[in-house]
Amino acid sequence: MAVAPEAMHEALASAVGAHGLPGTFTDSHPNLFAALPVYVSREHLTELDRVAAAVQEVVALPDYLAAVLAWAPEIAQYDPGTPGGMLGLDFHITPEGPRLIEINTNPGGALLNALVGQALHSCMPDIVTAPTDMAEAEQHVLQVMRQEWTRQAGNRPLVSIAIVDEAPAAQYLYPEFLLFRELFIRHGIDATICDPAELEHRHGHLWVHGKVVDMIYNRLTDFPLTAPAHETIRKSYLAGEVVVTPHPRAHALYADKRNLALLGNREFLIHAGATTDVIDTLASAVPTTTLMTAENRDELWSRRRGLFFKPAAGFGSKASYRGDKLTRRVWEDMGGSAYIAQELVRPSERHTRGDNGPMKSDIRVYAYQGLPLLYAARLYQGQTTNFRTPGGGFAPVLTSAG
Repeated sequence: MAVAPEAMHEALASAVGAHGLPGTFTDSHPNLFAALPVYVSREHLTELDRVAAAVQEVVALPDYLAAVLAWAPEIAQYDPGTPGGMLGLDFHITPEGPRLIEINTNPGGALLNALVGQALHSCMPDIVTAPTDMAEAEQHVLQVMRQEWTRQAGNRPLVSIAIVDEAPAAQYLYPEFLLFRELFIRHGIDATICDPAELEHRHGHLWVHGKVVDMIYNRLTDFPLTAPAHETIRKSYLAGEVVVTPHPRAHALYADKRNLALLGNREFLIHAGATTDVIDTLASAVPTTTLMTAENRDELWSRRRGLFFKPAAGFGSKASYRGDKLTRRVWEDMGGSAYIAQELVRPSERHTRGDNGPMKSDIRVYAYQGLPLLYAARLYQGQTTNFRTPGGGFAPVLTSAG
């Protein structure tokens, strides 16, 4: 049974207004929210949860830590004492089960998907339900932030948060920044959305607009904070003066694409001391992933049609290529960067009532410390998710009721 897109959009418009987002939001972001939800079986949801928990167990193993930190930037050696915030684990659902495509440490969309989930509740048929209570989702997100704070700052009260990105008002997910600011303020935390250039260091603290910054919610894609514009954040972070989440070490432990070559490698996991359940879970869920080197480039090119190539520190599908779409020119350009070659796993499809054919879909699990907080899907056409497909975008995940 389908959820009527018209009812879903009407409910969403009501929720958007209730959360203080501008009325032009849906006009300026016409492809942010999909017209239809995506259905995922209870069995597949259980498998997604098992993978999230298994990843968390492996990340704690000394052999894994040593291996990933060996290729990580130097700043990742610094451990601030916090997990590093919420993860986004992205899956394709195949006939053989879910496959973990990648992990992200600053996954966009959590509050946006909580918003659409709450809106959808008013127009869902009784035979389906959301896998998690979407009314509690934003509280889970807030609790993650509070845990990140207390792990490093102890019982000291969290007074102020800066939501930081380059030219934030120009970012496509700026509406979510507004939702985060509203959430923090509603719970007694001063919140400012700012560009890194607006931060200054004085008297052992970061300041923004005349206020001390206790914590940075980091939406930058300069994961090791190497850009000159981010030097103020980098120094304050390394000095323990400000809590940063997600931080460079978290990206190195979870989100560097090279890590997938270890997470799905049965022999490595056995040697690292992972449990049998963890090994079986990850070996079946993570597509075969190979680090691209000067020695194996010719061999990878020869079988490129069955591979997907991603930059080690990539994000948002930037500079990622399906092997059958690669040109020689792009291939030569890739030789100067760290890349992985991942077994091509085709996404599942969501059939629609439109004339443009089915949508591709992937499933994102937002998780913290191995525990799922909420689920969302993305519908799209083309090579990668891009929020440009009419009728595509973030979609709520539904499963069977009961």
